[in-house]
Amino acid sequence: MEGVKSRLLAAAALSLLLALPSQAQDNTPAQSDGAQNAAPSNGDASSGAKAPTPAPQGVTELPEVEVIQKKAAPKAAPKQSAQTQPPVSPTPQPAAADVPIDTAEPGMGGIDSGTVQMSPVSGSAIPIGNYPGAVGRASASDIERTGDTYVPEVLQQTVPSAILEDAQGNVFQRNLQYRGFDSSPVNGVPQGLAVYQNGVRINESFGDTVNWDFLPDNSINGITIVGANPVFGLNALGGAVTILMRDGFNYQGAELDVRGGSFGRYQGALTLGNNSGAWGAFLALEGIHDDGYRDFSASRIRRMYTDLGAKGDGTEFHLNFTGAANFVGVTAAAPVQLLDLSWSNTFTSPQTTKNQVAMISANGQIEVSPTWSLQGVGYYRWFKQSHVDGNISEAEECDGDPSILCIEGEDGEELFGVGPGVNPNGTIPSAIAEPLGSLDQTSQLANSFGFSGQAVNKGYLFGMKNQFLIGASYDHGNVSYGATSTLGSFAPKFVVNSLGVLLTAPDEVSPRDLTTINDYYGIYFSNTTELTTDLSFTVGGRYNYARVQIEDDSGNSPQLNGDNTFQRFNPMVGGTYLVQPGLTFYAGYAEANRAPTPAELACADPNFPCLLESFLTADPPLDQVVSHTWELGFRGEMRGYSQQRFEWTAGLFRALNTDDIYQIADEVSGRGYFDNIGETLRQGIEIGGRYTDNRWMIYANYALVHGTFQSSFIVPSPNNPSAFSCEDGPGSPPSDDEGNCVQVNSGDRIPGIPLSRFKAGFDYSITPQWRFGADLVAASSQYFYGDEGNDNSPLAGYAKVDLHTFYDVTEHVQLYGLVYNLFNSRYGLFGNYFNLEAANSASAANPATGADYFTNPETITPAPPITAYAGMKIRY
Repeated sequence: MEGVKSRLLAAAALSLLLALPSQAQDNTPAQSDGAQNAAPSNGDASSGAKAPTPAPQGVTELPEVEVIQKKAAPKAAPKQSAQTQPPVSPTPQPAAADVPIDTAEPGMGGIDSGTVQMSPVSGSAIPIGNYPGAVGRASASDIERTGDTYVPEVLQQTVPSAILEDAQGNVFQRNLQYRGFDSSPVNGVPQGLAVYQNGVRINESFGDTVNWDFLPDNSINGITIVGANPVFGLNALGGAVTILMRDGFNYQGAELDVRGGSFGRYQGALTLGNNSGAWGAFLALEGIHDDGYRDFSASRIRRMYTDLGAKGDGTEFHLNFTGAANFVGVTAAAPVQLLDLSWSNTFTSPQTTKNQVAMISANGQIEVSPTWSLQGVGYYRWFKQSHVDGNISEAEECDGDPSILCIEGEDGEELFGVGPGVNPNGTIPSAIAEPLGSLDQTSQLANSFGFSGQAVNKGYLFGMKNQFLIGASYDHGNVSYGATSTLGSFAPKFVVNSLGVLLTAPDEVSPRDLTTINDYYGIYFSNTTELTTDLSFTVGGRYNYARVQIEDDSGNSPQLNGDNTFQRFNPMVGGTYLVQPGLTFYAGYAEANRAPTPAELACADPNFPCLLESFLTADPPLDQVVSHTWELGFRGEMRGYSQQRFEWTAGLFRALNTDDIYQIADEVSGRGYFDNIGETLRQGIEIGGRYTDNRWMIYANYALVHGTFQSSFIVPSPNNPSAFSCEDGPGSPPSDDEGNCVQVNSGDRIPGIPLSRFKAGFDYSITPQWRFGADLVAASSQYFYGDEGNDNSPLAGYAKVDLHTFYDVTEHVQLYGLVYNLFNSRYGLFGNYFNLEAANSASAANPATGADYFTNPETITPAPPITAYAGMKIRY
């Protein structure tokens, strides 16, 4: 056994080293709960010789292992646990291309590590050996293993190209970045991933944002992420994420999980699932209280998911509900000099977000013949959000009349709202004194609904195994959006207190009241044919039609009214080849498009910049973004006995975006707009490997993601210390009056995308009851937002180590401990620049700094310091 283990470990290390120069991808699928390896043991569980099980076809089989010592098998546990189930870490997929296409896949809530869905709706899976692209996975066991309560944290660990970014400053509001494309809860962030929950597109209607905090971690059965695939519709520029939830058929039992620890954290979760005959039911409840590691960053998370399902002869139907009511303190980036005083310091608060959702959906499938089946999903989603953001105000005494406030002091930019109802003739109220702040408030109420339907044939085409699917979808969103700004004054710790003065002019800060309506239509198909037992070919495509309407409800801003339509057919083609048993080659090409969101369309005029994300102005048309993605790679697997297994994958990708949409800062501080900036390119290499046996699990993943601008242009960057005068051009000194810009050249790196990211970890069964493990995440430096020309020093890279341990006291009681950021590393997850002059004015009200304290315009979002939690699970 030791000899085989040594050869496996050597092969793993050699494969990783050989793959590093060509950098390929692990897109690490995790096994489902029902497909885990047996519980770790100290030896062979049988009392006599047993005929070995042959390895699957297409998998390299290692020499038979002679059992030298036998021990009694540990008592089987009735329930899954992070200790008794070997952790499912980032794992490449099996290379078996000979799995029949017409093999039945799991139920609608099931996830099979050997298959990949070809559309958002269940029922479309093909063997992964036939999928012409990279695949990443995370399972319920991955979530349980790490103890993470925010789903993207798990994907960061299991998918090589995935990394987290934190513009909001709260662990429940982070961005998921995959191959340089974002899925974010923040309006204004270009959304490059389509995200589906049980076949329902959960990108919100107004800005295509994704509120990951709505998903209870104990409700998820599995997550799959793939590269660009047009069948997944709008926003799949960089890829698509499909989330399959638990139900009463894939989860049976009851579990109570309680936890407490650092920064006032206490939480509880209840998971229930069972079935009787044809009926199954599931319920997941989760509540989290966290005071946060920074001032004013408390979080209150309450979320639930429930499912009622029924199965019959060739039929399956589910009705489910997702609900959440969350409050998060989003304290955002802070000046590095302020964080040097204390890692808990914040800059310009309050910054809070309240999110609520109620979504009901139904999905089902019917087998109408041995080869044909029908699947469908329908949903209604209600979403409400309110956001409060304290900022430094640009209001100053007007140049021509010191008794009136103006934007940046410029005549013609009078803040008339200061006067009416407050002071005659619009003069400055006597209670108002510098430094001035503003409280910007936005709200949105969204009602959306939609449905998808498809037909799938799994049979033969001219005697060759074949899967064909054709489907259509419709999504409708109606959003009521409002925004206001009130004048405020600064208190200690840069807290902005409202003065009750509503600003009504000029246009940039006047109240907004509007309705947006979006209708998205799609027709799609794909076909996968096994030309031989070793060679498969896939072709597919989707036609997208999007209509976005914006209506001003106040009557004061008719320039907001607009009606925009976008349409495109996106193709895909690819293939796989079984080079030899245990080694598969894949290659593919795909196109995808993203229509501008209502938030972007209503904030696209550089002459009327918006107070992001608060205010909307006129809507000159934006072009839709189109991605062109190539990828190719290898994946392989070797197996031995006693659960010995080594899986690896290596791949390349290249994604070129045309007419990419970018958020551009205006020379007026705090404002900006969206514009098409030409071409951008994201390309890289991804590799990964995982070794498992009956006691060990060891994995490592590496990705290089090179994101660059491919067009040259001049862009405003008002607070960049290396900027030049926009009016005088490159080489000129910065301007105090006319705004500052930077030159972006083709090949400059896109801010916010680390070049390298590395993940590694292990789990070890000390005893059958006790498991211990550790995980490492490291990322290289990235450029600050606002430094599109790469003129300044980048935001430094980082590395963090997490620990976890689980101990089964009895079959029904488990104790566990979690430590995050073990070495208390201090690093930033987001960086940009701020206005030194305005900040020094506001700092006069802060005793810790005093006036004129700041000299460095860099701000970062600080990562959490060392945190530790202890918990207990009771399960039956």
